[in-house]
Amino acid sequence: MNNMANIRTLKDKSGNVTSYFIRVYRGRDVDGKQLKPYSMSWVPEPGMTSKQIEKELDRQVVLFEEQCKDGTAANNKMKLADFCPRYLDIMKGSLSPTTLQLYKAKIEKTIIPMLGHLKLKDIKTAHVQSYVQELAKLPKTKRNGEPDGSGECLSPATVQRYLVALQSILSRAVSLELIPVNPAKTEKLKMQKAVAPKIEFYTKQEAAAMLDCLEKEDLQFQVLVQLAIHSGARRGELTALKFSDVDYIASKITIERAAIKIKDTPTQLKAPKDYEIRTVTVNTSCIQLIKMLKEEKQREAARLGTAWNEGDWLFTQWNGKIMNPQTPTKQWANFLARHVLPHKKLHSLRHSSATLLLYGGVNIKQVQARMGHGKIETTNKYLHFIEEADVEAANVLDLMLNNKLNKNPQIKKSGKSRKQA
Repeated sequence: MNNMANIRTLKDKSGNVTSYFIRVYRGRDVDGKQLKPYSMSWVPEPGMTSKQIEKELDRQVVLFEEQCKDGTAANNKMKLADFCPRYLDIMKGSLSPTTLQLYKAKIEKTIIPMLGHLKLKDIKTAHVQSYVQELAKLPKTKRNGEPDGSGECLSPATVQRYLVALQSILSRAVSLELIPVNPAKTEKLKMQKAVAPKIEFYTKQEAAAMLDCLEKEDLQFQVLVQLAIHSGARRGELTALKFSDVDYIASKITIERAAIKIKDTPTQLKAPKDYEIRTVTVNTSCIQLIKMLKEEKQREAARLGTAWNEGDWLFTQWNGKIMNPQTPTKQWANFLARHVLPHKKLHSLRHSSATLLLYGGVNIKQVQARMGHGKIETTNKYLHFIEEADVEAANVLDLMLNNKLNKNPQIKKSGKSRKQA
């Protein structure tokens, strides 16, 4: 056995071996003071023979010595609760601020309370499976974290979102060589199947009715909704638009940033989702509305003087500052209620843009580019709903034609004579 390691056998009062204490010399610091040795304990599995124990002990020592050489031995006792802050710090530049905030909330709410006491190296798939099962028993909550009173438990989709945060944490631990494999891989777990949320979108007739009502609203809201359905841009992308992003001659809009709002912090800007900076063509009516909105902003700036904050934003607060990206959602809900229109999410305008384009025969790759989808699979999901609508349309035609045949004896008679002939 390598002389680098020192092994001490620990026994109980009866003289039975309980564990082995392994120490590895670390050398001295710059002042010549001896550093505290690396150390670990190893407990043999019950039922192991003396030869098996000796062989496995040799293997544990070799592994531990390697960890001491590459510097990972210092993390040998690191608990998940200790690693989570390090993970969040590392991921600041990789995850969007909103995702980072969500992960932090999930870490504080369930990951540390349920799994934080475990050492990283000791976390097994069985622990993760138990975590998933415990999550499924938790009550649904409101945004403030209190139970929503419905008596329902977290949905499979919500449980999946919590798992994704844990998977990301353990995946980073693998990358840092703190653990050899990720014990939270989905294929190793038994999960309740999450039902894909139904995509809401407007038909041509519904969109026309909604747009008729829109003409009664203030100009800024009209422009926002028109751009949402014509460009397919996301809410945060819309609120981050500047007048300088508009090509008034070519009727094009460049989407190169998105606005996000995190609690207790000012509105921030980030790259669009999937980093898909793109330029989309909109109709001339949208461009005319944008020109009118720009003139309106200029009049407001002149009226308010120094109180106006010039940022070139299309969508602003009263003083010219960028609009909170959560504001359009509230305005949209109020608009639908005011005109007694069926409630659909604001995001349904984006879905409608993609769906209506595909209905109109636009190439799916073109739709993908306009929507800023990083993967074609994301755009493909709209095809399924078009197929559903097509089947429904066929059923409507069948019903109409059959009713016509039943009401017209001459057509039935004519059909019978052709069959006999």
